[in-house]
Amino acid sequence: MRLEHVRDGTQQTLASDVEVADTFLSRARGLMFRRSIPDDYALVFEFPEAGERDLHMVFVPFALDALWLVDDEVVAKKRLPAWRGLAAATADTVVELPAGAAADVEPGDTVRLVE
Repeated sequence: MRLEHVRDGTQQTLASDVEVADTFLSRARGLMFRRSIPDDYALVFEFPEAGERDLHMVFVPFALDALWLVDDEVVAKKRLPAWRGLAAATADTVVELPAGAAADVEPGDTVRLVE
């Protein structure tokens, strides 16, 4: 599975090492207590419908790029600093990537999981 970014018909792989947080425990833990993540990694949180989704960086010792998606469209993007970052937006999918990995992604772009 990989995470693809599409803008103006151009497709780019954001991550080829994708983990889906699909249980209560994996969603609650997120990236807490990990020392690092690979450059080509993404953690994806999928929800049955769009709603207010928040992220915190408590016990996450490295910065992240976060994307909030509704129907694969990026509605918000934020760089979250290590330990103290906090952000929220409406989404049915939230993606966490290494800091800088989403530098070319903008609201309105498409980001989707590809099997």
